[in-house]
Amino acid sequence: MSSDKPTVLIVGAGLGGLMLGALLEKANIPYAIFERTAEVKPLGSALMIGAAIIPIMEQLGIVDEFLTLGKATPEVTVSRENQGPLYTVSTLPQVEYTGYYNYIVARPFFYDLMLRQVPKDKIHFNKRVLTIGQEEERVKIQTSDNCVHEGDILVGADGAYSAVRQRMYEILKQEGKLPKIDQEELPFKSTCLVGQTKPIDFGADFPEFNRDQVAFYNTMAEDRPYTWVIFATAQSTIAWMVIHHLDKESSKAAEEQRFRESENSQWGSHAAQTMCDETRDFPLPIGTKKMTMGDLYDLTPMDMVSKVMLEEKVFQTWHSGRIGLLGDACHKLNPSGAQGAVSAMHDAIALGNLIYALPSNPTALDIETMFSEYQAERIVPVTESYNNSKALAKVMERGFGGAVALFVRKHFPAWLMKVMLKRGIMNRPQIGFIAAIPLKGTIAANVSPSMEKARAIYEKTKTGSTPI
Repeated sequence: MSSDKPTVLIVGAGLGGLMLGALLEKANIPYAIFERTAEVKPLGSALMIGAAIIPIMEQLGIVDEFLTLGKATPEVTVSRENQGPLYTVSTLPQVEYTGYYNYIVARPFFYDLMLRQVPKDKIHFNKRVLTIGQEEERVKIQTSDNCVHEGDILVGADGAYSAVRQRMYEILKQEGKLPKIDQEELPFKSTCLVGQTKPIDFGADFPEFNRDQVAFYNTMAEDRPYTWVIFATAQSTIAWMVIHHLDKESSKAAEEQRFRESENSQWGSHAAQTMCDETRDFPLPIGTKKMTMGDLYDLTPMDMVSKVMLEEKVFQTWHSGRIGLLGDACHKLNPSGAQGAVSAMHDAIALGNLIYALPSNPTALDIETMFSEYQAERIVPVTESYNNSKALAKVMERGFGGAVALFVRKHFPAWLMKVMLKRGIMNRPQIGFIAAIPLKGTIAANVSPSMEKARAIYEKTKTGSTPI
């Protein structure tokens, strides 16, 4: 590797961290990924991935394998418990606009695909970050095994409760440079139970899933503050989640305090099993016989079931000096919009393009400017995704506000829905330093400044010109 390239330390081996690692690998830029756990267990159910990411899979040369992992999803059906379907959202216009379907992909399989894009010797497990620091020329991290690792750039891709963000914010707060809003706890208004069944025979009980293209089913409880979702995967499993809508906003700190004060707290060690027991009777909207969520729980290995908080926040401070944040570490989105993982990977694409475009032997000012450009590019689409996700989550809430949101959604004009859909598919960036994939569909993508910047350097390199 060229010695004039910056060395990048990536904390967190989630999808955002792996995507950035895969891009740096392609760009021949030195990097290392540090993960606090012994292995990453990709809990959860599945991801919905479409035109915003599939072109990247094509550029990386893994699109054929990706397509074998997914199941095309042409529509979403929203129902009310015991009342049948309320409305259906078709995603077929998106195929016309972009040339790609949305695919449901089981999270463990997609994670494994991305993990294989990074050489094993570039990922270091059992490396929990204790401290971070930076000087004019270098950045360093100290990990729980008493090792110190140095580099030129540090990227925190370590989730909603990011150790890198917390350490960076501690320093900024001491210097009086941290906005008040960034000092507040991550809020959430719902919790979620997620899991995925073992492979089953769809034909026997779920003929609706025994097709190449299958719907995504969302059911709202009649008189309880719950919503449950089921969808099929290409591996003949049913991925599911049950969302509990809370009466008021809470935080992790508040829930931990409640746990300390009460033996009946929902955050005990058996929280997932308790929620399973409480929601077993929720009816499924499809099937050849009367079945409930309990039937799916019985088909799901308990080590693949988890209960999580659905935090929602976009932080204002994404970087400081040689340190920057990515994905959930700087913006946590409600999963109702299915944009959390996609946004993290888009962060990685923008950051990968900008790191590639850095000058030889970049200075601290070069790196700080790069992070500023990264945030400027990503904050607008991230905020839009955040707002869209909150609006979709509002439809599922109970009470007067939820009823109004549902009424508006049911009577939404078709022409306005198309306008919103077109706006939502504009953000389809590509990797600037790999041959471009010709755009498909009838709607052009927005110009990505980071992609254009990397593309200019890439083209000069190809023609033998000296990059500026």
